[in-house]
Amino acid sequence: MHRKIRVLVVDDSVAMRRILSDAISSDAELEVAGYAANGQIAMAMFDQVSPDIVTLDVEMPVMDGLATLKAMRAARRLQPVIMFSTLTDRGAEATIDSLALGASDYVAKPINAGSFDAARERIREALLPKIKALCRIRPPAGVQGPATARQPLLRRANQFERIEVVVIGSSTGGPNALATVLPKIPSSFPVPVLIVQHMPPAFTRFLAQRLTVLCPLPVEEAAPGELASSGSIRVAPGDHHLAVARDRGETRLQITQGPAENSCRPSADVLFRSAAQVFSSRVLAVVLTGMGQDGLRGCEALADLGASIMVQDEATSVVWGMPGFVAKAGLADAILPLAEIGDAIVRRVTAFRPVSIRQNSAALVAR
Repeated sequence: MHRKIRVLVVDDSVAMRRILSDAISSDAELEVAGYAANGQIAMAMFDQVSPDIVTLDVEMPVMDGLATLKAMRAARRLQPVIMFSTLTDRGAEATIDSLALGASDYVAKPINAGSFDAARERIREALLPKIKALCRIRPPAGVQGPATARQPLLRRANQFERIEVVVIGSSTGGPNALATVLPKIPSSFPVPVLIVQHMPPAFTRFLAQRLTVLCPLPVEEAAPGELASSGSIRVAPGDHHLAVARDRGETRLQITQGPAENSCRPSADVLFRSAAQVFSSRVLAVVLTGMGQDGLRGCEALADLGASIMVQDEATSVVWGMPGFVAKAGLADAILPLAEIGDAIVRRVTAFRPVSIRQNSAALVAR
């Protein structure tokens, strides 16, 4: 039998610790390694309980979640950390800060669930799959496991087509992946960049604010009816789908609350399909780290048209779900380490464009 995944629960609320305990213990693959009411207690417990993963409340007395995360990393406690936060501006901002400090993912607290049982079920649905994905056991070097046994040949995209839009999908690990990729996009970039990052409301606003500090181009939440213009990076607002549509010869952004797809809203599939309808083969789709298979169906539509598709490789992904599904389906024409994706986007988009644009972009890539 496989050893159970051991979870250290750090939360100052007795009620929340009980909910988490019940949810975790209900799964035969998981067990609670221990409880701590604040980060200071948690730091003293590591050697004793040997957790595989930590759930960490954002707001706690004595030592809060951010301080605990910093202390963990300073002490070389490298276990995956899932932040537990409220759906408030303060909780959202602290969560984005924690992701930048090395937290793996986050889960929103079920504050308005209505009952203990309902709260527990929300936690089961939201938290347990993330624990399992982040604690997956990789095969030893040189041994093919189920995730790598069916690596396909790369698809041949139409490399002579001029790209008119870049669409990006990401989830678990996405904020840090975007913070690596987007700073490579130069201010002279000739096409719009549209992003779906799986996040609730408020979180995407703070994500955009953090990214715009790092990037030559401003990063903002997408607005309904906005022109999809060059030199812009737009992020789908939390709990809203982002799509593009033609309107009297212009391409505008659509923000909707249609049904969730792949249990996601926003969904990369919605954005990718709309890009296929509007731009046909003149699309570069990029699928970064994330759980699940959102983006797969959209990439199928794009691949049928000959569009370009890049995915992040398994070694640099926090979870090789979204990019892995696309790669194993044979839809990607490039599977790249995270550090190479930004430069690859710039090279692909600036191909077949005026020399001045290529030179400006090449100068930024060389820095």
